[in-house]
Amino acid sequence: MTLDNPIEKRAYQFALRIVNAYKYLTRQQSEYVLSKQMLRSGTSIGAMMREAKFAQSRADFVSKTSIALKEANETLYWIELLHDSEYIDSKTFESIHNEANEITSILASIVKTTKENSDKYDNTESNFLNS
Repeated sequence: MTLDNPIEKRAYQFALRIVNAYKYLTRQQSEYVLSKQMLRSGTSIGAMMREAKFAQSRADFVSKTSIALKEANETLYWIELLHDSEYIDSKTFESIHNEANEITSILASIVKTTKENSDKYDNTESNFLNS
């Protein structure tokens, strides 16, 4: 699979890690409930970024990227819960948690910057129209 956008590529690679973690948790740890939640939210990040790629407007892009950000944050919660309930060890936790944190930070930055740029554009257009 070839992905041009770095965050889309990173989210896809993260989703693969989440799928593998889910396989491990269900097959080796017999844990089905928390891991299913992690699977759902962890794979949704990339799916929402794929949708954002073809957003119909800047507002639609911000909306879809914001949903990806929420899913990333939720994934952090499930990873932390799986670690604290001793389903995943500290080494695995640190690796996957760090990646989820970085993705969350990148998505937050994208949302913030896009909103700021939208506000600047809207204000410029408004000033132009009122001249």
